[in-house]
Amino acid sequence: MKVSEAVQTRRTIRAFKDEPVPEEVIREVLELARHAPSNSNTQPWRIDIVSGAARQRLQDAIFAEIQAGVKPYPAFPPGGTGLKGRYKERQRECAFQYFAAVGIDKEDKKARMGLSMKNWEFFGAPHAAFLSYPATMHRANAIDMGIFLQTIMLLFVERGVASCPQGALATYPGPVKAMLPVPEENAILCGLSFGYADTEAQINSTAAKMEREPVDVFASITS
Repeated sequence: MKVSEAVQTRRTIRAFKDEPVPEEVIREVLELARHAPSNSNTQPWRIDIVSGAARQRLQDAIFAEIQAGVKPYPAFPPGGTGLKGRYKERQRECAFQYFAAVGIDKEDKKARMGLSMKNWEFFGAPHAAFLSYPATMHRANAIDMGIFLQTIMLLFVERGVASCPQGALATYPGPVKAMLPVPEENAILCGLSFGYADTEAQINSTAAKMEREPVDVFASITS
């Protein structure tokens, strides 16, 4: 598969088969992803992956906090912070298209909340990864994390593995850091649920595929 094909094929998937990804495939992807570039070769990334019974225990622990009324406490501001104008409008359009794809009315708050809770079920994926980096680092280093994450997702595409990058998986870091060997000095930036896509699931239908803006909307080339 060419890189251009992987970029166009990749989609955010929110329903997965029970079949786990073989550990050798996961390790192969990480072996390749370590070659991603970073500022001054600092390689700030850390990735902790949970599968099987441990994945279920972590899910249960996160839900216990949510059901106890604990409010989200991410180390970094969530992705929707500071959105205005066209960016806020795109976020709203994305949400409404997402709800419509699964037959939820945008005014149905209870159904919307139920759908949102699937984030902490890892959308049924057999694996969940948590990406972190030192809390002392700043926004510029988050660029390296994004490059690393995209590298992993494209390598997964090449191997037929689907994924869902999730800011929501950074919102309850306590159980994650208690159960996984995340370095104490690290802050969780985001998560990635992954596995083999359930192509029959409504939530993965083409109706849930988001469009992108034309090049001339976001780019200029000056000579």
